[in-house]
Amino acid sequence: MTEYSNACYIPYMDRPSILRDVMAGSGMTQSRLSLLSGVKQPSLSQMLHGRIEMSDDMLDRLLSCMGYRLEVVLRPVPVILDHSSERRWRMHQPLVLQLSSGSLRQWRPVIGRNLERLRQSTRGEPHLHNLDRWSELVSSEDIRGIRRVMTGLDTDSIQMREVSPFGGLLSEDQRQGVLADVQR
Repeated sequence: MTEYSNACYIPYMDRPSILRDVMAGSGMTQSRLSLLSGVKQPSLSQMLHGRIEMSDDMLDRLLSCMGYRLEVVLRPVPVILDHSSERRWRMHQPLVLQLSSGSLRQWRPVIGRNLERLRQSTRGEPHLHNLDRWSELVSSEDIRGIRRVMTGLDTDSIQMREVSPFGGLLSEDQRQGVLADVQR
């Protein structure tokens, strides 16, 4: 795995904080920025206080009025999962490697039984909604969507895997191999 240097890393700042810092550093008032940008002062105030969402384009527009521009730097950031979430994520990896329209049709009886069992034992949101989403992904054979949920590290994908209907599809050897990897 490639290591990424944090030597030039600037900690994350939310958009309102960036705008406030540049305004303070350049001596810009809300009134003057409003006149220069054409953004009404009350809207500008709400953006500065986080009550109105400010897009990157809007922030860039406002910064340009003060002689700045917005630069967005993309860099990979390792995600640290709790033990259970990591185990579920890793359990789905071998299945993703086998995932196709054909394998999904072959797995459908097991997935159907799992969905039914999960519906009977699951309470509360977002789990009930996520079971409906799994049903829709499987019935529509949305391979791309299934793959995204099985491999995603966003909160939504992690929550979807908490009620995954793909249990019982790995061989016992595959399952034990994944569990051994998680223990390392």
